[in-house]
Amino acid sequence: MNTVKPVKPAQAGATAQSAAPGTNFAGKSVPRHLARGAIGFGLIIGSIALVPIAGPVTLLAAPLALIAFRGCPTCWMVGLAQTISRGRLERECVDGVCTLTKAHPPAKATDEPAASR
Repeated sequence: MNTVKPVKPAQAGATAQSAAPGTNFAGKSVPRHLARGAIGFGLIIGSIALVPIAGPVTLLAAPLALIAFRGCPTCWMVGLAQTISRGRLERECVDGVCTLTKAHPPAKATDEPAASR
């Protein structure tokens, strides 16, 4: 007995588009994102390196790195890529196929009226 229902193409595209926009790991700026990474990696490396000197209690600093990373180191790296590319790339999804293209720069609004001759 087959209990698996086939997914219609219209449904597959709708679920892919609704799930993708919610995954945003970007920071507010690249320097702030890099600072969070330096703190996170510093906590992990420091907690492991200080075990011979101060004992296993230093490993308690490693979970604090997860707060600095806002998750795992991989999430931090994905966020770094998103922070760097913010405003430069845009994703377009059509019929379940997503592509990356260069973002169009916003039109500059001028407050000066056009000179008429």
